Amino acid sequence: MTPIPLDEATLEDARQFNRRLARLPRFRVRNRVTPRLLQALLRLSQLGADRKLARAGIRVETDVAPAANGVRVPLRILRPAGAVRGVVLQFHGGGWVIGNARMDDRLNAALVEACHVAVVSVDYRLATQAPLQAQLDDCLAAARWLLEDGLPGCGHLPVIVIGESAGAHLAAATLLRLRDEPALLRRVHGAALYYGVYDLAGTSSVQQADAETLVLDGPRIVAGLRLLTPDLDDAARRRPPLSPLYGELEGLPPALLIAGALDPLRDDTTGMANRWRAVADVELHLLPEAPHGFIRFPTAMARLTQARVHGWIRERLNRMPAIGGTRRQVAAGMNTGDRPLSQGRRP
Repeated sequence: MTPIPLDEATLEDARQFNRRLARLPRFRVRNRVTPRLLQALLRLSQLGADRKLARAGIRVETDVAPAANGVRVPLRILRPAGAVRGVVLQFHGGGWVIGNARMDDRLNAALVEACHVAVVSVDYRLATQAPLQAQLDDCLAAARWLLEDGLPGCGHLPVIVIGESAGAHLAAATLLRLRDEPALLRRVHGAALYYGVYDLAGTSSVQQADAETLVLDGPRIVAGLRLLTPDLDDAARRRPPLSPLYGELEGLPPALLIAGALDPLRDDTTGMANRWRAVADVELHLLPEAPHGFIRFPTAMARLTQARVHGWIRERLNRMPAIGGTRRQVAAGMNTGDRPLSQGRRP
């Protein structure tokens, strides 16, 4: 495992930022009105987002993935100006109730530039619009769209899945559901997941979260999870793929799992890492002085963590045969286990 270099100055920088966080309101969900207001404010703040990316030399496209019952899942695609080495399928966070693909433009643009990848971000329906199962279905539809045909213009390049918080939950659940379609799952060469929710009934660290928890409203986390699935008891909430922590992981790709030591969701990540290691390589980082959502904060720790994620993705892509390899290797798209990728319909 490649460590994330954390010296005392980096830790003190994180502590100082945490003292500011402690004075701010915690994220909580008590009704459907507040998330809708937050979503409206988020969209207002994103005006001009495409122009900003264009100035950075990143091309923005949109597409849709067909899902069940006539639903069409919007996709936001960022492409680099030059050659593309791989494709990232990205699921945004926001507690299942707020957020959209544009909210991750900064992080996704950094991925495009550092790793020379195209990023496909999924605008799944939110819990204010549809039940959790519909969100899971939207994410699976987006994955199938990408893995069956390949991103137009990118052939059958390797795919990396990324998710943050609720997006990490949806990413993990999508990978579990893809086990039923192994030809598609083999096209996924890695998963990088930030502080995901993998037990919808609440792991021990979630159950014990208190009012001093940063970012999240500790005592209300379990109640918030129950609001997502009001018709289920805890035993049903723990059934996979709803709770990926308890799923069968055989066939899943190598993973990079990241959480903060101050995050009440830390047990979700460490528990998931322990189970995932039984079937694939796992790199786990539990970062001191890091609360939930820390990758978005203006701290040295966030920058160092992002750099490690970029490095890990480049390592995964470097394991693929070079374009200068034999035509047979390139056409087969062999992954690190020398398994053939599925052959899509697009050239």
